[in-house]
Amino acid sequence: MKRPIASILGTGRFLPSKVLTNADLEKSIDTTDEWIYSRTGIRQRRIAGPKELPSDMAASAAKLALAKAGIAVGELDAIITATLTPDYPFPATACVVQHKLGATKAFTFDLQAACSGFIYGLAVAEGLIASGAARYVLVVGSEKLSTITDWEDRNTCVLFGDGAGAAVLGPASDRGRLMSVYLGADGSMVPKLLQPAGGSAVPATAESVAKRMHFLKMDGKEVFKFAVRIMGEASAEAVRRAGWESKDIALFIPHQANLRIIEAAAKFMGLPMERVFINLDQYGNTSAASVAIALDEAQEQGRLKSGDKTVMVAFGAGLTWASCAIQW
Repeated sequence: MKRPIASILGTGRFLPSKVLTNADLEKSIDTTDEWIYSRTGIRQRRIAGPKELPSDMAASAAKLALAKAGIAVGELDAIITATLTPDYPFPATACVVQHKLGATKAFTFDLQAACSGFIYGLAVAEGLIASGAARYVLVVGSEKLSTITDWEDRNTCVLFGDGAGAAVLGPASDRGRLMSVYLGADGSMVPKLLQPAGGSAVPATAESVAKRMHFLKMDGKEVFKFAVRIMGEASAEAVRRAGWESKDIALFIPHQANLRIIEAAAKFMGLPMERVFINLDQYGNTSAASVAIALDEAQEQGRLKSGDKTVMVAFGAGLTWASCAIQW
């Protein structure tokens, strides 16, 4: 495969101002800071306000990414929004983002691969650029998970937060070169992590609402076992496809779901934790926004230097997985 075809030219992020700490959760559910942190690595998370929509957060992150890329909004050819918490069931949240940005030239669509969505979006953007269908593509992951979190379920409500992260891609340059992508899914695992009601399978009824079926449901043990295996395997495959070795990786940016999962993936790759980027303690699991937020923070903190080799990896409902290798 001839590479590179596309590069990440600029990134951005948005986090709501409201902070929900573990201590705050202690007041409403049967849990403790120690219990949450020891099992997840999470200290706090951000929660969007009633009027802060996924499209608002996406547009804010996108404006920063465009500014860093030096690309005018009118130059965007496509907008891909990865989200499992859209503004509306339809139309696509990407259409709302387009309007809020004023990107009238861009075609738009949503992509739903849960927490893997941002990396799936990078792969799709690369294909659009390679085919000539687009020159500059905005990929944004934006989630308002607080709207589908069951705040009475102590096993899941401690995990999730809201936020958005964005990247602008264009033809390959001397920075942010996308060297490989690897995507996968196992549909037999659908029942392990899903929102049971609200779609065609279980349309909204008074009964479905009363049974709290419109909130996220997860088989934590099964998802954990799957993630521990697939995060390492998918990361190694991205490295192999790029023609690298694990020892070449300067920074590993995993999906921020659980510290023990991240540690297992790093161990599989033979990477010391000082080469792993972690912001899980501050934001929790922000699904499709997770890797994008981490990537932008890593650059802002000077963790990525010219020539550095980076691997990003995620897993999500579906169950899906995605990884990519980038050279800065």
